[in-house]
Amino acid sequence: MTPIPRTRAELARIIDHTLLKPEATAEQVDRLCDECLEHGFFCACLNPAWVERAVRRLERGRTVVASVAGFPLGASLPESKALEARRAVEQGAREVDMVVNLAELIAGRREAAVRDIAAVVDATKRADSRALVKVILETRALSDEQIILGCRSVAEAQADFVKTSTGFHAAGGATVEHVALLRKHSAPIQVKAAGGIRDLATALAMVEAGADRLGMSASVAVLREVNAE
Repeated sequence: MTPIPRTRAELARIIDHTLLKPEATAEQVDRLCDECLEHGFFCACLNPAWVERAVRRLERGRTVVASVAGFPLGASLPESKALEARRAVEQGAREVDMVVNLAELIAGRREAAVRDIAAVVDATKRADSRALVKVILETRALSDEQIILGCRSVAEAQADFVKTSTGFHAAGGATVEHVALLRKHSAPIQVKAAGGIRDLATALAMVEAGADRLGMSASVAVLREVNAE
């Protein structure tokens, strides 16, 4: 498990600094990238339209670019998600956060869920074998049994991370309980907590529950709560 971060630098290195609002402007994307360079966030997570711009902006730093596929609903065709993932990686993204087809998990259709995830994993790895795939389960919209099925599907499809939430669902974002459930049923696959993490106490609680990575839009404000440099 990821150690509890004690300094701003340690915390920054497990944060995906995120801007996925559809109304995001070029100026806001540039600001997010500059914040990544200033604070050393692990990743800048952006919609596919901004990948090339972000990659250019972050060339001089060590922050990588992540993009999304099937976001935020997960209800598009597997081949559509795969195309989004492949193009993002070809343009320089090093990670892809995809949304699983929730209906398949709710219905208990494991094979269909695995196919959905595997299509993105295959497309991503073909474009860059080092690129990572994170699978968003939208845990607040699922029962515990459905979440466990999601974890097993992620493992079978050989993705790299299981992730709690998009942050866009009306049911809400990450909870400590769901992070712990993901950790229990997905290890050794890594866990990303995202959605509603807006203060340091919540961020640290997610790590303590088993999160390896945190997705946040309030990253800078949370970092400033850390006393130690």
